Amino acid sequence: MPPASPAIVDWVARHVLAHEPAVWAWLRHSGVPRDEVDDLVQEAYCRLAALPSVDHVDNPRAYFFQVARNLLAERVRRARLVPMEALTETTVSSVLEDERSPERVVAARAELERLQRSIDALPERCRQVFVLRKIQGLSQREIARQLGIPESTVENDVVKG
Repeated sequence: MPPASPAIVDWVARHVLAHEPAVWAWLRHSGVPRDEVDDLVQEAYCRLAALPSVDHVDNPRAYFFQVARNLLAERVRRARLVPMEALTETTVSSVLEDERSPERVVAARAELERLQRSIDALPERCRQVFVLRKIQGLSQREIARQLGIPESTVENDVVKG
């Protein structure tokens, strides 16, 4: 990658750098692990620095968010296994917001149907535990109390799920 022009570096320092905490917070809220947030933000800066010009950028804050969103979408696409926590509605809708072609909608629906069939195929208690933990976000202790089972059983059922 060629070195960034001094004008671009100056533009990033004056117009983008102040928005880093907001992008960082958004990525964390989207379920990105803390150690990966720094990598994504750094990569976003690299992408900005590689721009030949910033004349087309009307809103530096929105542009910075869009670069980070695109990088996150690339990572999600490249990932072979995506943790359930990474597939929150906020993350999926934010990442795919601008990519809702009819083909993507059909593919997403098919993926959700496949996921629902997989969940439905679990044994009853395992399915209950999985839904309470991974979808509703309850703690193992809360699930154990609610279902009247030991926490170790909850842990085992989550792993099976």
